[in-house]
Parts: sequence; structure tokens; C-alpha cells
Amino acid sequence: MPQSTSLFSDIESNVVGTSAVVIYSPSGKKRQRFPEGVVEIYASEAEALAHADPVKGRYAAIASGPSRSSEGFRLFYLVRWLD
Repeated sequence: MPQSTSLFSDIESNVVGTSAVVIYSPSGKKRQRFPEGVVEIYASEAEALAHADPVKGRYAAIASGPSRSSEGFRLFYLVRWLD
């Protein structure tokens, strides 16, 4: 039987975490998943909000990840925006 993979059962890690992050998204808040190269993890929601700068395309959020996608990329999945 093939091994199932999903956001909650990534075969490369034991646990996919949920974190406060700042996402660089110059096109705004339209997407639901982001490559790990545009995501910065912070210790708390307050810290992520302090580092956000919407004018420069940097938005605070809660995201799960990173998780390996079917295309082989490591992605973060949006849980909710903080602002």
C-alpha cells in the first residue's frame, strides 16, 4: 500500500508545526501556500506583527509547515492572517 502524504503526515518530518510568521508576498494576500524562501518564522504573534510591513509586501500570519509538496517544494500553508 503506498504511503499517504499530506500537510499532517509529511514523510520527511515527524511533525508539521504551526508558527507565527511574516510572509513576503508583493502581490498581496491572495495565495494560500508559500515557498519556504518567502517565510520568516517568529517566536510569537506579537513579534511577527512587529516585523510586518504591508507597504513592502510583508504580512504577519499563522502558517503550518514546512511540508513537502507533491512537486518537491517545501511549502507553508496559510492558517490565518494576523492583521
